[in-house]
Amino acid sequence: MRYHVLACDYDETLATEGRVDDDTLDALERLARSGRRLVMVTGRQVDSLTRDFPRLDLFDLVVAENGAVLHNPEEQESSPLAEAPPETLVERLRELDVEPLSVGSAIVATTEPHAETVLDAIRELGLEMQVIFNKGAVMVLPSGINKATGLTAALAELEMSAHSTIGVGDAENDHAFLAACECAVAVANALPAVKERCDLVTEGEHGAGVVELIDRILENDLADVDVTRHHLLLGTDDAGEVRFSPYGMRVMVAGPSHSGKSTVTAALLERIAKAGYQFCLVDPEGDYTEGIEGAAVLGDVQRAPTQEEILQVLGDPGQSVVVNLLGIPLDDRPGFFQDFLPRLLALPAGSGHPHWLVVDEAHHLMPDGFKLRSVELLREVGGLLLVTVHPEAVSEAVVQTLNTVVTVGDEPGGVLGAFAAATGNDAPDRDLPDLPTGELLFWRLGEEPVKVRLAPPEEERQRHRRKYAAGELGEDASFYFRGPEGALNLRAGNLITFCRIADGVDEDTWNHHLRQGDYSRWLADCVKDEDLSAEVAEVEQDPGDSVDEARKRVRELIEARYTAPAEPSGITS
Repeated sequence: MRYHVLACDYDETLATEGRVDDDTLDALERLARSGRRLVMVTGRQVDSLTRDFPRLDLFDLVVAENGAVLHNPEEQESSPLAEAPPETLVERLRELDVEPLSVGSAIVATTEPHAETVLDAIRELGLEMQVIFNKGAVMVLPSGINKATGLTAALAELEMSAHSTIGVGDAENDHAFLAACECAVAVANALPAVKERCDLVTEGEHGAGVVELIDRILENDLADVDVTRHHLLLGTDDAGEVRFSPYGMRVMVAGPSHSGKSTVTAALLERIAKAGYQFCLVDPEGDYTEGIEGAAVLGDVQRAPTQEEILQVLGDPGQSVVVNLLGIPLDDRPGFFQDFLPRLLALPAGSGHPHWLVVDEAHHLMPDGFKLRSVELLREVGGLLLVTVHPEAVSEAVVQTLNTVVTVGDEPGGVLGAFAAATGNDAPDRDLPDLPTGELLFWRLGEEPVKVRLAPPEEERQRHRRKYAAGELGEDASFYFRGPEGALNLRAGNLITFCRIADGVDEDTWNHHLRQGDYSRWLADCVKDEDLSAEVAEVEQDPGDSVDEARKRVRELIEARYTAPAEPSGITS
């Protein structure tokens, strides 16, 4: 289920001339029985709303006064989300005979004929207030308060995400909260400007439009509404940008070692995180110990994460998690994952988040014979991303839940063919050419494979680059220039040191490591940069006519990715 919350405006959306009819009430009751949550988002004050609408008990929370008040109908308690209106403003408006004039916990409201008077009074008193219009109503609120900020507070109280929320409204003051929702809906009587910015417009007006919307939610969870404004960038092809939906994509990223899988995964995670979707990344080999911006790393080499702490952190939809399994013995990691997965997947089934489950080294954690209590639970998570160097070793039952494959590196046709066989689909051309660094094949079942130039991650690797350029990798992860006879023991603990030593070692030592592929192997295994590794591997395979030329090419490749050099002899941090 994608949508777990319906956020509704009241006047002229749920209600017609202030009243909600029986059909609309019945639809709201049906939606609540489905397990979804209801939030009202209105410009009204709570007292006025209660007089006209005695069924506030249908709603989990009410955002009143255009985002300035949060009301709990069950407990009959209201909490201010903004400061009270300045007395000087209220007094001045009364002096100016502004009628009607309504004063709430934070809102001051009147009607449009007095708009200029209100604006003049705000300027005269030097106040930092904003004026919001709503089909003839004029509302004055503290700066920065609107229906979107109020909805954010309500969703936080419910531990729900805006990415699991549908919003429906009709007027100017609904723009902000509708834009904040994953799916924005306008009833047929909405203002044209509101309709233009929504993902769906109902055929019915007022409450009839809401009934129509609820029927569609209960029928298929709006599966036929493609909310393209949320699609995420993968890269480009000859026709332009290639984007993918953040919901419903269950993808495997596969390819040989050092082919660029890590870069593709980093790019996908960066897009997902920047768009505000929560992810849970299961990291069996500690490749994400540096973390990802906005994600908490749970567990390390000394301490295994507990199921309870993972679930507790994921309770906040704004907090993504990297689950580091290094503290669990290697052979026990698949068992931990298999035991925990049903509990983890129960979260999106009940609340809609985490929106993405990411499993690194999927062939290790989900091997052939993997017995998930119900593989179908994998379909409950909005997005699924499996990363593997051995796609043939991933459980066929798991592969059959996927609908997309991304392959990089050599022999992409073999990966696509294996994926097709496992999912019961016709294989595309198996004679596809090898993919150079930075390119991938993107295949959604039912469509033709597309060759894509990956839009590389922009920020995710910045800390990575600082660490590997000038940090200290430790003895186990350092590069050792030993030479053909093992007579040397020159340790490079980062890339700056590597470049400086590489420039100074004798030709036999340089060529010894070059011929063995030691440089590209170290860059992939210890520096965790598969793209750079692939580029250096090309130099190893075709070093050119001289040692100096090969050294220069390797150094320039490193410098290009880890900041340009300030001097010819090496990179700077």
